[in-house]
Amino acid sequence: MTKPVLYIVIPCYNEEKVLPVTAPMFRDKIGSLVNNGKISSKSRVLFVDDGSKDSTWQIIQKLSSENEVYEGLSLSRNRGHQNALLAGLMEAKGLCDITISIDCDGQDDINAMDQMVEEYLNGAEIVYGVRCKRDTDTFFKRFTAESYYKLLRKMGGEIIYNHADYRLVSSRVLNEFAGFEEVNIFLRGMFPLVGFKSTCVYYERHERLAGESHYSLSKMFALAFDGITSLSIKPIRMITGMGISFAVVSLILIAYVLISFFCGTTVPGWSSSLISVCLIGGIQLISLGVIGEYVGKIYLETKRRPRYIIAEQTYKTQKTGNADADEETEEKPE
Repeated sequence: MTKPVLYIVIPCYNEEKVLPVTAPMFRDKIGSLVNNGKISSKSRVLFVDDGSKDSTWQIIQKLSSENEVYEGLSLSRNRGHQNALLAGLMEAKGLCDITISIDCDGQDDINAMDQMVEEYLNGAEIVYGVRCKRDTDTFFKRFTAESYYKLLRKMGGEIIYNHADYRLVSSRVLNEFAGFEEVNIFLRGMFPLVGFKSTCVYYERHERLAGESHYSLSKMFALAFDGITSLSIKPIRMITGMGISFAVVSLILIAYVLISFFCGTTVPGWSSSLISVCLIGGIQLISLGVIGEYVGKIYLETKRRPRYIIAEQTYKTQKTGNADADEETEEKPE
């Protein structure tokens, strides 16, 4: 049977310290899978430079010139991790049969790719990499991350618990995913919406091999909030329910005040009034903020701006098919 062409898609932003360390690891993994007869020799490692300010793109160009297994894309400016990853996946879908997306820092266990490919050969179109442990995370990061996954599920988001962006996706899925044209993207919550047969592979997450993480606390919270508002409208429904609840409480309070007034038991005071005004005012401002977030996303969607623009690429020509010409007499795995 025809061996699938694999593209490992790796978004990079200011990774000049870690890239020389992890690039050989990705190259060796491709070689190992090829030698084991799991994938085609035309498989590649595709780096996506997300508008880095350091020498990341120059390193990618050098790697590509030295070994054909490396290929690279450079975006015209920094568009964020999700858009950079999307750019790589959309470029790769016409060049390969399967993609595996992974971060550049070496924290995700690269050896899990063997099982991912095996699951694909057994019929899975999407294979999610799921962290079985978060021992390398701080207590705060572990607690907030796990709480977020639980919250998003309760909000109605179809998300795989403890899964980030380490996953195998077939070109068949990517071709269908190309029809998802929204500007506000949250990939780990969008791929389950495509459907097709899927499964999970579990692995342990390691320490970053070099350099420093570029995901600050504010960026993590922004990604989390984007995930909720991109996948669910439950926050707006919660605001509606909260408004109804406070309206009922207000009616009861009005009735109590009127009864007290006619019974002559009212006591002048400002505390209860001040507390009520502050409470209702705070809730109103929070509600307006949530509604404004959704309105803002609608505004961005209506503009239909491109999610990314490719400035450079290391490969010269676009390939048109996924089949391996050297193995065209063999059958494709089902």
